[in-house]
Amino acid sequence: MQTNEKENRRDFIRKAAVIAAGVSIVPRHVLGGKGYRAPSDMLQIASIGVGGMGRSDVNNFHKSGKANIAYLCDVDKVRAKDSVSNFPKAKFYTDFREMLDKEHKHIDAVSVSTPDHNHAIQALAAMELGKHVYVQKPLAHDVWEARALTHAAKKYKVVTQMGNQGASGDGVRQMREWVDAGLIGDLVEVYAWTDRPVWPQGIAWPTQKAPVPATLDWDKWLGTAPYTDYINKLVPFNWRGWWPYGTGALGDMGCHNLEAPFSIYGLQYVKDVQASVGSVYVDEFKRGYFPESCPPSSSVTLTFPKTPKTKGDVKIHWMDGGIQPPRPDELEPNEKFGDGGNGILLIGKKGKILADTYAANPRLLPTSKKYKEVKQKYARVPDGAKGHWAQWVEGCLAGYGKMEMSAPFEISGPLTEALLMANLAIRGADLRINNKYPGRSLKLLWDNDNMRVTNFDEVNQFVKRTYRPGWEVKYNF
Repeated sequence: MQTNEKENRRDFIRKAAVIAAGVSIVPRHVLGGKGYRAPSDMLQIASIGVGGMGRSDVNNFHKSGKANIAYLCDVDKVRAKDSVSNFPKAKFYTDFREMLDKEHKHIDAVSVSTPDHNHAIQALAAMELGKHVYVQKPLAHDVWEARALTHAAKKYKVVTQMGNQGASGDGVRQMREWVDAGLIGDLVEVYAWTDRPVWPQGIAWPTQKAPVPATLDWDKWLGTAPYTDYINKLVPFNWRGWWPYGTGALGDMGCHNLEAPFSIYGLQYVKDVQASVGSVYVDEFKRGYFPESCPPSSSVTLTFPKTPKTKGDVKIHWMDGGIQPPRPDELEPNEKFGDGGNGILLIGKKGKILADTYAANPRLLPTSKKYKEVKQKYARVPDGAKGHWAQWVEGCLAGYGKMEMSAPFEISGPLTEALLMANLAIRGADLRINNKYPGRSLKLLWDNDNMRVTNFDEVNQFVKRTYRPGWEVKYNF
């Protein structure tokens, strides 16, 4: 049942009951006491993946005061323990398919906080039922999946939000106001960087299998990924460094550190992307090649077509694994560059903006200079980045198209695609080195309409991967 149908039915039942009783309508807060909120006015949320970041997500939805955590789903009962304890009235499932099949009539919205490789199959299943969705970053594992989720959000008219909370922060809005006021002039280029990975990358897949914990449903955890024997320390965190499940440092931090330049300048799909990757040596003479593992570090340059806010193409330089761009001359020797390990730097013809992770703490360089005061132009999200979850809850209650979201799939879908395109170049650069092509870097040319790399066919296999039988992600554009 769609939200409008639910509201009409509730209105009918309320009015009929009042007429039958021969009394006038009494406000809910009078019936239930001050601050009372009827269950019918609460957003009924089903959460898939409720340990780790998922635990944080359900807690933040609950803090909005307008959401009921009605259903919990997780394949790992140990990881789910805290959420089950915090929401004892929520019905618990280990299979999201069973939960949606049995409970969809009672669910308004679904949050997805599972590993990257299962985002698309779970989010699409919810949207096809007309449910609003909140999906942790990155939105998807593959370029094709990100495009499908972006298209589906519009097709099914559901309220969407990706879990990059910095998009709701004050920092990105302050940066946009400075750019709009011309304080840094025309954009020249952008740098973003991270100290991730903080998990193993550039290593061989372990040869020794391990016993599956009794509390983990390994087959359902694998989901769309190829079947393989369980190994120690993959779950719950180190999966990020393995291509079948994670998307590396870019997937983890790119959505946070590239969101600001992406939204400020209205960027969409990339034109081309080039990358070089760090090497791992198995001995002092031979470079190791580990196709299942993301490399230990990478440097990527993405080129975007010009937008109404730029004079020409936009180049964004991404660096991970501890690599950082040169310190700006305007930065004092002892001033922190970004937040130390992560940062964003916008370089214009007249000035520069430096910010921390999530676009927090933006400052114009040099920080010692006095700049003209810029009037606030963009409305702030209540509680800033902490209000990211509540904003989605409010949007779902208001209905599709009634309220602006900070990270709807309309924006976060193309952003995720750009990051996954960068990963194509990273994987391609790794292939080039292993296959002894000339050079250690690679530039990919992208046919956006057909979602295809036109000059290095080997990487097109990663645009849309082959799914495990029974776990196929299906969508018709």
